[in-house]
Amino acid sequence: MNNIVEQTITPATHDLGAFEVRRAIPSRDRTMVGPFIFVDQFGPGSLDIGTGMDVRPHPHINLSTVTWLFQGAIDHRDSIGSYSTIRPGQVNLMTAGSGIVHSERSPQAERDAGPQLYGMQTWLALPDGREEIDPAFEAVSDLPVIEGGGAKAIVIMGDLWGQRAATTTHAETIYAEIALSTSGSIPIDDSADERALMLVGGEAEINGQALGLYQLTVLKPGTTMTLASKSGGRVMYLGGEAFASKRHVWWNFVSSSRERIQQAREDWDQGRFAEVPGDRDEYIPIPDTPKTVSYP
Repeated sequence: MNNIVEQTITPATHDLGAFEVRRAIPSRDRTMVGPFIFVDQFGPGSLDIGTGMDVRPHPHINLSTVTWLFQGAIDHRDSIGSYSTIRPGQVNLMTAGSGIVHSERSPQAERDAGPQLYGMQTWLALPDGREEIDPAFEAVSDLPVIEGGGAKAIVIMGDLWGQRAATTTHAETIYAEIALSTSGSIPIDDSADERALMLVGGEAEINGQALGLYQLTVLKPGTTMTLASKSGGRVMYLGGEAFASKRHVWWNFVSSSRERIQQAREDWDQGRFAEVPGDRDEYIPIPDTPKTVSYP
């Protein structure tokens, strides 16, 4: 494409009425950036007072989910007994491993005020030899913050700008939120195999090339670049090690084995996954035509 950008992906947009969800990967053109195999950006948007987000209990295997909010709050519950209210500045990492079930709902206080929803939902494939680890959950709010040059970066996962987040990584991973003020800039180094930027608010450019709002801009490896903004912007930076072995995506399941995904489907159909304590007696059934993707 040019000497700094390998690929630009325009996400598929789903209008949910009060807000939009934009899915950059998996897509026809690309299914992974480092370990990231699913990248959704949602909002900004507001729901009516008395309503809220209600994602009923559903299963995952062989992946980690990462939730990061700019606005709003979400109650997380899962089948290993975890409960957490996700808020801006806190990363929620749920590692499905051999299998987990979770739900995501607006807290009552948010429903009473009219829920705000604006943030990121990503999945990370687990590497070979670690796909079937025990399920786990962590909420980390003590994250490194790098400030200077009119930029403020929060390191969500991995090692960036000389600081490392305490968030668990199962493969080499980088993930950060970058807020740029007027005439702000920050270096984007070349330490990861694969890197991408997503402009989620305002405006920004990489080495003078403008980023498209909500587009996933995949950077060419091996080059240090400069992210900058003339009038201010918010950018997500993500990537990590490239996976050499194939990954498949079927509905909420990710695995290197199609047979393992089929087993997970049968287990969910037959009620063999654990239940979510404290949630209502309901669940999301497997859809008739779930998304199916393979990589590479």
